[in-house]
Amino acid sequence: MLALLFILFAGMAIGCAISMVAQRNPLYGAISLIGVFISLASLYVTLAAPFIAAVQVIVYAGAIMVLVVFVIMLLNVEEEERPTRLRSLVPIAVVLAAVLFAEAAFIIYFVQASPSTPTRNISDVGLTSSIGAGLFTTYLLPFEITSILLLMAVVGAMTLARTGGLLPPRGRRPRPSGLGQGRPGSAGRK
Repeated sequence: MLALLFILFAGMAIGCAISMVAQRNPLYGAISLIGVFISLASLYVTLAAPFIAAVQVIVYAGAIMVLVVFVIMLLNVEEEERPTRLRSLVPIAVVLAAVLFAEAAFIIYFVQASPSTPTRNISDVGLTSSIGAGLFTTYLLPFEITSILLLMAVVGAMTLARTGGLLPPRGRRPRPSGLGQGRPGSAGRK
């Protein structure tokens, strides 16, 4: 049953990925990417890694995709005509896809037939306790450096937005248009 669910979610992830690449409208591509992220989270659940599945949904399908959709809407990207030069690359893409599937089938076949393949699950990779223990012991310094880099990126983005005129300077609020001119239609009243 678990293998059947794994195959179902893997097929959904591959189908959504193909749909994401094939879409001409970037918004539909972003929606297909959300389908890929949710399918991957389902795959993580079938692999007994619920924490990674929750992070996949919260961080990628939630926060990152909101940013992607916001940028797509902000840029107002229109559909573009496909250049004719890309049509000549289709046979090369088909050959490379066939090579990729052949490699995947080769690896799956020989990994299952290998005598060194473990027969039982002895790893606690993906569990909340192992991630927390690794994050706050072995990888504490890289975790803190990453948090400082993200803080610097936010400060830099705010600085660029202020100097670029996207945000008003501190302490001043932009005046709405028509301020001080009275209400329309109130010129003759006393």
